[in-house]
Amino acid sequence: MNAVALPGAADFRLTDLRPTPDTMTSDAFAGLSSSPKRLPSKYFYDARGSELFEAITRLPEYYLTRTEIALMESRMTDIAKAVAPHPHVVEYGSGSGRKTRILLNALVDPIAYTAIEISRTALLSSVQCLGEEFPSIEMLPVCADFTKPVRLPAPTRRAARTLVFFPGSTLGNFSDDEAVALLRSMRATMGDHGNALVGIDLQKDGALIEAAYNDAAGVTAEFTLNLLVRLNREIGSNFILGNFRHRAIYNADAGRIETSLVSKREQIVALGGRTFGFAAGEAMEVECSHKYSTLGFAQLVARAGLRVVNAWNDPLDWFGIRLVAPA
Repeated sequence: MNAVALPGAADFRLTDLRPTPDTMTSDAFAGLSSSPKRLPSKYFYDARGSELFEAITRLPEYYLTRTEIALMESRMTDIAKAVAPHPHVVEYGSGSGRKTRILLNALVDPIAYTAIEISRTALLSSVQCLGEEFPSIEMLPVCADFTKPVRLPAPTRRAARTLVFFPGSTLGNFSDDEAVALLRSMRATMGDHGNALVGIDLQKDGALIEAAYNDAAGVTAEFTLNLLVRLNREIGSNFILGNFRHRAIYNADAGRIETSLVSKREQIVALGGRTFGFAAGEAMEVECSHKYSTLGFAQLVARAGLRVVNAWNDPLDWFGIRLVAPA
């Protein structure tokens, strides 16, 4: 565990468990050797990727963030009442911390805040700002992949319970089996008396959903292609960006957006002494974004030993926030 102090912010303890180049190379090998080829979406979030995603959240087509924030602001009094006082708040994938501020402002005496974030740059920037804004809340950031088991740092002051905060509909980026595994891990983190507050994107018109992942300005395409930039820089692959294009299509039958990088031509990519051939038009999967029904989400969390205890939707039923607890 490393102690980190930043100018103008309260001291905080950083647990640095970010992925190593060897781990990234192993993940890339596994994905490029599969059929169809795929790359893990968790590697979107280097410093540039985090900047681009923050820009995406402010695009006119991307309804998710503004709808969730408006929902939180309108229902936060009810949400805070449903969450017991003195929690240790543990957030999976903290991003910029915009939603975190709303939550921490509303809760009764939050003891500590642990952000588990794979992007070290985004993590330190967010926690620095939150530490200045909430000096009474102990900041205990962890730079790690939240999809893996992480041992949480213990607050100096004892918390009454743990509240896992997982906004942004990030749960939808996992297959059902992966989501259940993550929810089970969340169940272990919150313990018998804790809760999780989870944001979910709800099923709606497919054209509206598809537009959110194909913005006119091309920011989402740049974000997706930045994954290849990162791999080239950090593990020595030789992807040529101009040889791939972003594609995001809504699969109505599966209820999800399927995002791929499509090879524009026949080509060979080298990585770590190995080569991988791409056919012209071949799609490499990089992310899925599931959209849930109320019943479908309840059934999903039940598989993980959890139950929905409170539910809030925006007026258009585009987005939902669910408070879940051990079943």
